[in-house]
Amino acid sequence: MRRKRPEIWMTDGAGSLPVDWWLIALLLRAAGARGRRIVPGERRSACSFAGLLLGGGDDIDVRLYAGHLIPTTRSDPERDALELALFAKADRTHRPVFGVCRGAQMINVARGGTLHPDIGEAIPGARARRMPLPVKTVTIAADSRLADILGCRRLKVNAIHHQAIATLGTGLRAVAWDEEGVIQAVEDMTSERFVLGVQWHPEYLFWQTGTRRLFAALATAARRWHEGRSDGR
Repeated sequence: MRRKRPEIWMTDGAGSLPVDWWLIALLLRAAGARGRRIVPGERRSACSFAGLLLGGGDDIDVRLYAGHLIPTTRSDPERDALELALFAKADRTHRPVFGVCRGAQMINVARGGTLHPDIGEAIPGARARRMPLPVKTVTIAADSRLADILGCRRLKVNAIHHQAIATLGTGLRAVAWDEEGVIQAVEDMTSERFVLGVQWHPEYLFWQTGTRRLFAALATAARRWHEGRSDGR
């Protein structure tokens, strides 16, 4: 009997062109899952998702982690609120969560961590790069879930961001860094929890074996949650 595809919700901005979403939906489908795009203001049924993917997009409102407004690029408070609520639901019920770029930053902020609003100002020698093709190499911690998924310790990735994780949120650890020491991935300290965020956009690197493994790992974790959930969840 054919197994039902687990539903994975992917957050996105209401006014954005869903190119990222189309790529991610294809990768999820290839991995045996079904993606659903979720935007602010959309009517949603009860939280029936088996996994959550926090996508890329505008900056996270700096007031969520710094307490005062700093001039920055576009922010989306409605999306911030949506993602914080969905992450809280997923975190509380042990649903798997995967963050992409802004999504990795949101995981950190949701757990009480902070960000560098601008990498160039915060880290001497670091610079913001905007390139969907691989432009830098990240080094991955050997004892991490990320290394297990990718099957390697070094990976060429893209860079489409000017913010980065600063202080880590509760229960998170950094597991990848670029050549300039900027955190490129975080995950939950507990090996049983699938909470993983990467600073790059893997959907633009769909030809990489490691990228397909990332989405396959999320799909597998979502399927396990769906099949093992209790009525109380």
